[in-house]
Amino acid sequence: MGWDAKDIGLLTRLWSAGHSAAQIARRLGCSRKAVCGMLTRQGLKRGHKPPTARPKIRPTPKLRATSSGACARPVAKKVSRNAAHRQQPNQLSKRQLYEILAEAVKNTG
Repeated sequence: MGWDAKDIGLLTRLWSAGHSAAQIARRLGCSRKAVCGMLTRQGLKRGHKPPTARPKIRPTPKLRATSSGACARPVAKKVSRNAAHRQQPNQLSKRQLYEILAEAVKNTG
C-alpha cells in the first residue's frame, strides 16, 4: 500500500482517538501489519498503562556458605537394601502357561 499524506493524517487521527490497529486497517483497506509498521515509523505510541497489581518485592534470603570439602569427594551411590534381596518371579512351565491361557479364553467367551 502506498501511504500518502491523507492516509497518514487519517491514521494519526484514528490512532489518537483510541482506535485499534485492526480497526484502522479495515478503514484504510490495508493489513494490520502495515498499519503497525506505519505507526512505528511515525513514532506514534499509546500511553503507558498503569499496572493492575502492586506486587510486594521481598529480598531473597542469603544462603549460608558451605565448606568446599563437602564437594571435593564424589558421593557413593546409595543402594537400597531391599533391591538386593528382591525375589525373582516364579518361572511357569509351558503346561501352566497353557492352562492360564485356556482359562482366560474360557472366561472371555
